[in-house]
Amino acid sequence: MKVGLLQCDDLAPHVARVHGNYPALYSGLLHAVDPTIEFVTWRVHDGELPTDPGAVDAWLISGSKAGVYEDQAWIRSLLTLIRRLYAQNRTVVGICFGHQAMAQALGGRVGKSDRGWGVGVSFNTVVGHTSWMTPWQAGLDLIVSHQDQVLALPEGAEVLAESPFCPYYLLQYGPRFMSVQGHPEFSRACSADLMADKGDRLPDRRRREALASHHAPVDDHVMARWIVNFMREGLVPSRHASDAESGG
Repeated sequence: MKVGLLQCDDLAPHVARVHGNYPALYSGLLHAVDPTIEFVTWRVHDGELPTDPGAVDAWLISGSKAGVYEDQAWIRSLLTLIRRLYAQNRTVVGICFGHQAMAQALGGRVGKSDRGWGVGVSFNTVVGHTSWMTPWQAGLDLIVSHQDQVLALPEGAEVLAESPFCPYYLLQYGPRFMSVQGHPEFSRACSADLMADKGDRLPDRRRREALASHHAPVDDHVMARWIVNFMREGLVPSRHASDAESGG
């Protein structure tokens, strides 16, 4: 299976040196489930977008420090691409910023939450049960790092996991679009370093609560399995782009 990573940011150099940048983090996450997955990366935040929606079997949209509502050319281009992928029934998975971008592109609304920063481990209740959610479990607890949230759902979005802090945590749109607010690719150590980088922007009480939450187990391996299952269910014959057409 060939997966196209739509990379929407770089982690800070000192964080990436220790934990890896997004391409390494996502390949490590999914290769733990299926080591045969082949990744191709497009650096979307640098203006690099695929021209062929069928270049890969499935698409993965990364996190980002940016807000999906910001008036930046690369974000506008990404939202246009998401609508194109949806119209062509391509398989897409969004993570954090990618989760929000999919909702925004399809008619939802994203903004800063009045609940403040989501950091550390988030604890969520699974309220849906689909074929790709195997093994199924009642909770989905993942590292998070976000201020923005999906505030209003697009038409046709189904909520599969939720919490009082983030009501629209895991979403699916039809058979081929799925997204999650959490970061299954982040470790607890990476989460702590990202919080340290936020400095005074992160209230001290929220930081202490988040660091305490790191003692809880996380479901990163479950989410990785669900992502791979979802992508496999969406496999269709695709026309792979040549190396010359592929970024990253």
